Amino acid sequence: MALRITNEANRCLQCKRPMCREGCPAHTPIPQAIALFKENRLMEAGHLLFENNPMSLVCSMVCDHMAQCAGHCVLNHKGQPVHFYEIERFISDAYLDRMVIEKAPFNGKTVAVIGSGPAGLTVAIMLAKQGYGVTIFEEKDRIGGMMQYGIPDFRLPKTIIDRYKARLLEMGVHIRPHVVMGGDLMIDNLFRDGYRSVFIGTGVWRPSTLGIEGETLANVHFGISYLARPISYTVGQTVAVIGMGNVAMDVARTAFRHGAQRVMLFQRGSKSPASDHEMEYARLDGAEFFFGKSIQRITPEGPVFKNSVLNEQGRPIGVEGEDELVRADTTIIAINQKPKDKLVNTTHGLEASERGLLIVDENNMTTREGVFAAGDVVHGSLTVVHAVNDAKNAANAMIRYMESHE
Repeated sequence: MALRITNEANRCLQCKRPMCREGCPAHTPIPQAIALFKENRLMEAGHLLFENNPMSLVCSMVCDHMAQCAGHCVLNHKGQPVHFYEIERFISDAYLDRMVIEKAPFNGKTVAVIGSGPAGLTVAIMLAKQGYGVTIFEEKDRIGGMMQYGIPDFRLPKTIIDRYKARLLEMGVHIRPHVVMGGDLMIDNLFRDGYRSVFIGTGVWRPSTLGIEGETLANVHFGISYLARPISYTVGQTVAVIGMGNVAMDVARTAFRHGAQRVMLFQRGSKSPASDHEMEYARLDGAEFFFGKSIQRITPEGPVFKNSVLNEQGRPIGVEGEDELVRADTTIIAINQKPKDKLVNTTHGLEASERGLLIVDENNMTTREGVFAAGDVVHGSLTVVHAVNDAKNAANAMIRYMESHE
């Protein structure tokens, strides 16, 4: 393993214009990190990566690398790209437990972070290091958001999130689990109690529904809910998954690991919105893919489809043919997610789009002054690294706001 990582580092050309960095949404300083690693300056390399992206260890494991760093490496033109994510994982894994916590003295200003997914944790870390008092309010019992409850353990071991929690506590970050903001407490309560600004990183946890007959049946579940605690479900031998995005791929692979012998995924159009590597992993696990199938209803015996009529772009524009029943013990709907609406409904001045996503300006401030947001709750379901990059902008904007509002 060590030899392989060293060999990968030695293959880096140290390009003057590193396309790998341009391909990374967080603009990771890849050549500099590799150079430090080759000089046996492991902790310096880890510090560089962590300062740029506090979720670097997570991203090294769950990012779509061929669409980002590896996919943009110039060596793709001649053969195999540098697999930087393997180097990043080695460096970041070593650094996370050995990092020296450096933070400014407490500046007397406190900040509330609602939600502890990648966006919330990034903001909490950045502000705590700058001397702000940070309290995270988390609705569930453990931190991590989608990293904890949406990404399967075989892709991201949850012990990693536990290690992040230990570092957060060392930074002086307070964590309040089992608090529903917009239910137990309101954003107005936060300002009443002296918080100088508020960050919302609550993600997208409400499953989108199909609006068809059969969604309330006992053998029908929602993908995002299933991933949160698959052990609570009995899916049987045969599972039909409606949808073919990244969540659907995780659902399929998880179902195999919890008793399913056959898993079928269905897509209305001719293409899957999932990343190529997630789809390939699902295929290797044994998942079957069916395109051009429009769901009509769900029965106790399984879902019923018609064939889609597709345009030249492969998008559905109608249906044709007879109903087709696909027998399945369980049907799991995994078509999309959207934000819950508790905060919008209970916070004066906080506005959302028609899709339920929070509206923010160029500084990531919402329509309520002093309240900022980033990540999926603003843009819809994206990736960890996109959430991190957006949260970095929000954290810097929060600092500017608080410093200008003494």
